[in-house]
Amino acid sequence: MILKTPNARLQPLILALCAALLSGCAGMQPPPSEVPAPVVEAAAVAAPAPAPAVVVPAPAAEVAAKPDTALLQDTLNPERKIDLDAPAAHADLWSRMRAGFAMPELDNDGVRRAEAWYGSRPDYVGRMTERGSRYLFHIIEELEKRGMPTELALLPFVESAFVTDAKSSAKAVGMWQFMPATGRDFSLKQNIFRDDRRDVLASTRAALDYLGRLYKQFGDWHLALAAYNWGQGNVAKAIARNERLGLPTDYGSIKMPDETRYYIPKLQAVKNIVLDPARFSLNLPPVANHPYFLSVNIERDIDVELAARLAEMEIDDFKLFNPQMNKPVVLANATAQLLLPYDNAGRFVTNLAAHRGQLASWTAWVVPRTMKPADAAKQVGMSEAQLREINKIPPKMLVKGGSTLLVPRTAKRNQDVSEHLADNASMNLAPDVPPLRRVTHKAGKGESVATVAARYKVSRSQVAQWNKVSSKASFKPGQAVVLFLNPAQAGTPQRLASNTSRTSKSAQKPARTPAKAAPARLASAKPAGQPQLR
Repeated sequence: MILKTPNARLQPLILALCAALLSGCAGMQPPPSEVPAPVVEAAAVAAPAPAPAVVVPAPAAEVAAKPDTALLQDTLNPERKIDLDAPAAHADLWSRMRAGFAMPELDNDGVRRAEAWYGSRPDYVGRMTERGSRYLFHIIEELEKRGMPTELALLPFVESAFVTDAKSSAKAVGMWQFMPATGRDFSLKQNIFRDDRRDVLASTRAALDYLGRLYKQFGDWHLALAAYNWGQGNVAKAIARNERLGLPTDYGSIKMPDETRYYIPKLQAVKNIVLDPARFSLNLPPVANHPYFLSVNIERDIDVELAARLAEMEIDDFKLFNPQMNKPVVLANATAQLLLPYDNAGRFVTNLAAHRGQLASWTAWVVPRTMKPADAAKQVGMSEAQLREINKIPPKMLVKGGSTLLVPRTAKRNQDVSEHLADNASMNLAPDVPPLRRVTHKAGKGESVATVAARYKVSRSQVAQWNKVSSKASFKPGQAVVLFLNPAQAGTPQRLASNTSRTSKSAQKPARTPAKAAPARLASAKPAGQPQLR
């Protein structure tokens, strides 16, 4: 069984978590609801009624009165309690998902091709369903709140195989595969400290917001999904083209790239597998119908390594639930809550309350002026190699003033990172080149912009600009030619093969500059063809 169900008779450790989350002990306050305003009217989608709710109302007093019953607060929905003894909590989540399927069926060669692809890879399907089992309950809950078809919970299988830190060649990131600009449009922060496109809660909220907006625009789920993959502007243009030609404007009629054409059949194939896995000789792991994780508030910055240790988790497992951090520290002003499995959440609360000592060994430092990494490292008391590694500074680059670096805490620099920096920190670099020297060259007989440029290994356009002449101009004998050179160029100008005055016109003719290569086209937002095995 992939999804671990907590003990029905919760141990005192978990009951302590209840008390902490309900009363705010250990300085923790119940988090506000993460549920955004619906973006799709419930009446707009004919979704069947959801399966019986996993959570049941129960006041805090009832928890105290029933210590033997596994009642636990759903921290993402603070007004409700989870009854782990209720039969609904042990129902199969796949059944609840099937009851909410409401999208039109698709049956074509692309669907059969995708079915054959998934059906021939049971190990791959097993890995991605195991990963998905951690997040499916939360996604289905959010879909039902919005009145959206539960097929959309399967979209990360197609997008990323539920790899929360997946990154495509086109720079789409996270299990919902947001491009940078689209992520920013839906309030997913991306800076040196974190990338909310990898955040489980934030990216799910943004993806459902986006899909709801697309459905509202196109009034059709297949067109909305095509727009999610190809871009809403492209789909709108394809529809407008067909309207001008008097052609149908449904998903099957508009022109689109092959990758987008195959995108929805892949989702339909996954849906068909969920509906009847035995038909494809596949097994779906049972997934319990209750939340897999809790959210736990943090009020101070804390090292990722320490947070994992307090939760009694391997760091890689910790990052499965909290993959958004770019640095080895969780910032309270950026990520105010951690996601942890039930048992680990309880251990974290208990161990954090008992912890004595520093929580974070890192903080942010704003570079006061443009500096070499070696000078910056010396100023903050760390090695240059460590500064470069943790801040990802490439060789031969300067750090520009106003940039934010992650540096060790000291007695004088021990504050948590401010909300402003947590949200807006950036790092800007500049090439580390030696300063240029002004050099005056006395032109010889027959010298031109081209010959001077060749002598000093600079471009003709630079020589022309420095001297305010045409790039085809010639200089008079004895004329002062101004150049700005680095030390290597200024030291030993290249000798010409023969006396300048004797150089033939053909030798003086500047070599033709090779044509610039055409820029490569931007990669597609999603890799074409079959899903990438993960």
